[in-house]
Amino acid sequence: MERDPTVPEPTPSEPNAPDPIPNSPPPGLPAESRLAAFFQLRAKGTTVRTELLAGATTFVTMAYILAVNPAILSNAIFLDQPQDLFGELAIATAVAAAIATAAMGLSANYPFALAPGMGLNAFFAFSVVLGLGIDWRVALAAVFLEGVLFIVLTLTDVRRQIVRAIPSCLKHATAAGIGLFIAYIALTGNPEQGGAGLIVPSAATTTTLGDLSNPATLVAIAGILIAASFLARRVHGALLWGILATAALGWILQVAPPPRAILALPTWPADLLGQAFAGLGSLGTVPLWDFLAVMFVFLFVDLFDTVGTLAGIGTQAGYIDERGELPNVNQALMADAIGTTVGAVLGTSTVTSYIESASGIAVGGRTGLTALTVAGLFLLSIFFIPLIAAIPAFATAPALVIVGVLMMGNVRAIRWDDPAEAVPSFLTLVLIPLSFSIAEGLAMGFITYPLIKAFQGKGREIPIAIWMLAVVFALRFIVKAFGIGE
Repeated sequence: MERDPTVPEPTPSEPNAPDPIPNSPPPGLPAESRLAAFFQLRAKGTTVRTELLAGATTFVTMAYILAVNPAILSNAIFLDQPQDLFGELAIATAVAAAIATAAMGLSANYPFALAPGMGLNAFFAFSVVLGLGIDWRVALAAVFLEGVLFIVLTLTDVRRQIVRAIPSCLKHATAAGIGLFIAYIALTGNPEQGGAGLIVPSAATTTTLGDLSNPATLVAIAGILIAASFLARRVHGALLWGILATAALGWILQVAPPPRAILALPTWPADLLGQAFAGLGSLGTVPLWDFLAVMFVFLFVDLFDTVGTLAGIGTQAGYIDERGELPNVNQALMADAIGTTVGAVLGTSTVTSYIESASGIAVGGRTGLTALTVAGLFLLSIFFIPLIAAIPAFATAPALVIVGVLMMGNVRAIRWDDPAEAVPSFLTLVLIPLSFSIAEGLAMGFITYPLIKAFQGKGREIPIAIWMLAVVFALRFIVKAFGIGE
């Protein structure tokens, strides 16, 4: 695939894929040189400045989770007592994201960021707690056990084998599908809630073009042009400057309210800490089947969302090696598992890898220093939540659209003249945004890929792992069709 012109080329004599971080750089080096040596920046064709900019870009594009996750979870947590919902949940969100992302950067040397996952938090609040009537502490216990099970699956190499089993064409299709997904999310935001509103629901056509006279939509369009012009001029940190410029424009034109405060003392989540353990002690109050079904849904969606995200953004960053594998994938998966387990203890729903990491990769982030920057900013953010919450969704939309443009380049690596690659890849690419789920798109690709290969008379070329995953995904669709576990 064609490289992003804003990303520096790696040193030709050394591989682009991350290596495990060495024990420590030689003593006596300046701080910047020590960072460069620790994260092998030169070998990856990057610099400290580029990594810091990439980390800031990723953080700003996903900082919305600090406001959205508390807003969603507060519908289900502390229903029986008045609390400072937003403050406590925002702190839990930030700390869980920081721990998981730091683990990713330090153990796997990848620029991938993690935080409580969108969709999974809504399932937690509206389906599990409000829908099934399961106490929120027991729901946290389900998330905690899911994280523990993920740690076991990672230690036993099961999750790595799943990532390894994804055919190359589906890796590229997933990357392109994620690009469409994040652009679709950015463009469909409700303008009444600060979103871009370029694409809106329609009773006649499902979706349609939004109201171009809406101020938020107009500012979002201006932001796309600003971010694109920065990129065309090869401005370093183009996406981050695009976000900040669009937010400032929205504040100046009074399209979005400016921040009412810059700093605020954090509210420590004392009422959330350890409640997952209290939930474990209350498992007898919930039907066993309901609890297992809930834990299975958390497990399944998180597993394949993470696998799809790592494969997609790993392909975008050029990390996939000549064998089609993602180096250090077990360390990356372990960071995800630890994040989910720790997040449940802190009081938040499942932590997962974020597709917004692609925005930092697009501006040159290539190592764990990018992730460590994101982690540091999440910790720092607990003092700046009023400022971060004031950045409107339409301000991040331009960056996500540009990332979508860059990720679509992956379709060039798919052999469109081969139906066994073209059909599964197309279904994966299209269904990821349209089903609003990486897992569902990847599932359809996994089911159709071996079937069409078999129709070609090449069934014996398909590894048994792919057939097994196809059966698992097919069973998942059957279970979902009959409403089991939903």
